[in-house]
Amino acid sequence: MSPILLLSILLQVACAVHVVRTGRPMYWIFILLIGSYIAVAIYLLAEVLPDTRNSRGAHRVARRVHDRIDPERQKRHASRQLEMADTLDNRRRLAEQSFLSGDYQQAVELYGSSLNGLYKTDPDLMLGLAKAQFALGQPGESRKTLDELIAANPDFRSREGHLLYARAVEAEGDIEAAIHEYEALLPGSTGEEARIRYAMLLRTQGDAAKADALFGETLKRASISPEHYRREQREWIDIAKRQLG
Repeated sequence: MSPILLLSILLQVACAVHVVRTGRPMYWIFILLIGSYIAVAIYLLAEVLPDTRNSRGAHRVARRVHDRIDPERQKRHASRQLEMADTLDNRRRLAEQSFLSGDYQQAVELYGSSLNGLYKTDPDLMLGLAKAQFALGQPGESRKTLDELIAANPDFRSREGHLLYARAVEAEGDIEAAIHEYEALLPGSTGEEARIRYAMLLRTQGDAAKADALFGETLKRASISPEHYRREQREWIDIAKRQLG
C-alpha cells in the first residue's frame, strides 16, 4: 500500500471518529469514505475549523501570534479606550500595556495620575507604580512607593511586591536589609526567582557555600517537579546550572 493511500485512509478514519464523537450528521462518514483527501479537507473547513476558532485555547494562541507580530497592538487599543472614556479602569489598562511594551515613563505617569481621591492608596495601583519606577531605574522611588503601600494597606499581601521590595533594597545598596527580605521570601516560595536572586547576592558578598546550596536546591526542586514547572522556571534553573558549572 502506498504511503499516500495509507495517509488518506488514516485521515478519513480520524475524521469519521470525530463525526461520531461530536455528534455530527452521519452523512459525513459516507462523504469521507468516497471523497479521500478532498472530503477530508471539506470536513475540516466546514466542521472542525469553526469550532477551533471559537475555542478559548485558539483565541489565546491567536492573541499571542498577533502580539508577536504587532507588540504595540494592545497598547494602541488601550490608548483608544482611554481617549473615548477617561476612566480608572481604562487608565490602569493603558498603564499595564505601557509597562509591558517597555514604555516605563508613561506607565509611571499613568499610575501616578490614577492615585488620587478614593484611589489615592489603592494597593494594586501603587504596586504598578513601584514596578514601573524600578524598571525605569529608580529603585529609591520604588522602595518609597512600596513603603507607602505597606503603611496604607497593612493587610495587603503580594509575593510579587515583596520580591520587588527586596530587589529595590538591594539595588539601593542596603545589603543587610536585602538579605533579610530575601530570607523572608524563601519559605513557601512558589518559584525559583527569589532563591536565585538571593543566591546571586550571597555570591557577590563572598558567601559562596550558602549560595551554592541555594543553587543546588533549585536544581533539586526542578528534578522532582513536573515539566510545566521546569518550563516556567527555565530562566532561573539555567542560571543555577551555570553557577554550579
